[in-house]
Amino acid sequence: MSDEAMKIPAFVRYWTASTTGSFGTAVSVVAVQVLVVQVLVATPAEVGIVNAARVLPYAFLGLFAGVLVDRVRRKPLLVWSNAAQAVALLAIPVLWLADALTLVVVAAVLFVVGALSVLEIAARQSFLPRLVPKSALLSANARIDQGDTVAMTSGPAMGGGLVALIGAPFAVVADVLTCGFGAVMNARLRVEEPPLPRRPSTPRQVLEDIGVGVRYIYRHRTIAPHAISTHIWFIGNAMALTAFAPFALREMGLAALGYGVVMAFTGVGGLIGALIAVKAGFRLGAGGATLLGFTVAPVAWGASALAPPTAVGMVILAAAQVVAGFGMGVGNSNSLGYRQAVTPDALQGRMNATIRSANRTCAVVGALAGGLVAQLLGLRQALWVAVAIFVIAAVVVLGSPFRTARHE
Repeated sequence: MSDEAMKIPAFVRYWTASTTGSFGTAVSVVAVQVLVVQVLVATPAEVGIVNAARVLPYAFLGLFAGVLVDRVRRKPLLVWSNAAQAVALLAIPVLWLADALTLVVVAAVLFVVGALSVLEIAARQSFLPRLVPKSALLSANARIDQGDTVAMTSGPAMGGGLVALIGAPFAVVADVLTCGFGAVMNARLRVEEPPLPRRPSTPRQVLEDIGVGVRYIYRHRTIAPHAISTHIWFIGNAMALTAFAPFALREMGLAALGYGVVMAFTGVGGLIGALIAVKAGFRLGAGGATLLGFTVAPVAWGASALAPPTAVGMVILAAAQVVAGFGMGVGNSNSLGYRQAVTPDALQGRMNATIRSANRTCAVVGALAGGLVAQLLGLRQALWVAVAIFVIAAVVVLGSPFRTARHE
């Protein structure tokens, strides 16, 4: 892999902030799942509602966030959204100490964090093409994915350990600290941003700007099928993850630490996928590498649905997470790097925010549907429904022009 991006000091700081943030997120995901499932004793449907709360803001704010990112300087937006997330997450341990933490409160906090994440991630993804040249976008995204997947590998185990040591509400503090650190690192970036566009901010103009972004994505020959297949994938993934937490903790009998260790294997697979992502991207093309990632997902979750509640079943769960992580690792940097490279800078915010907004809206649908299906039909059955949805996502790519898309 080329180290062109890592030779750029501003990118190194950006990458450091991103990677440490991923560690905090990996820890808090485990902490919040244990908090909701075991401490607050949520039903599968309630787990789905809480999981949906963090991504629900994308349905309301994502499109507007894209317009904002294309109208303001992206670095300050990135910094302040990081800092605000740290403050919001701190509410969980504080409210626990005050004996005021309920499922409704957790969902509300995650909703606020999700709203801030809409701005932070849209700014971060749209800021990257200003840090590195177009030729380095694939390798830069692969480097980011490598950092993310190392965090996914060790972060959940750390999260499980922290939960066992200090309790689920206080383990969230790790995410508070990494969000604050990210704000400081991003504030130190030295990048010249282009002049701001002078456009009216009337409601009509904002809606017109949103329409321009939406039309660009869904009329584009290759980005459109890529976006649609990704939306479908997010429905399946949210369903699978919603069912998997109670499935692993209750039906499979895993303790908090064991659950964290199993989830850490997602990072192992993700790291393997990210390490070969650049080579796969140039050999298979952006579309081919994305298709590979989508194809292994139903294999992984189908194996999980078949796992028995024995020691062998635990091994199957871990191996399945390796496969699922590999698919995400090899596909993500290729799909993101491709669409960043072909999209004009003036549309980066709307392109990234619109696709991510639709993805997270689909995740809300998937989380709610996963919880409902799990409650009505059972946890294993919910995993099988997710498998079928993953297959549909792969078929969309297979039959579209995106399948043969190449990196520039």
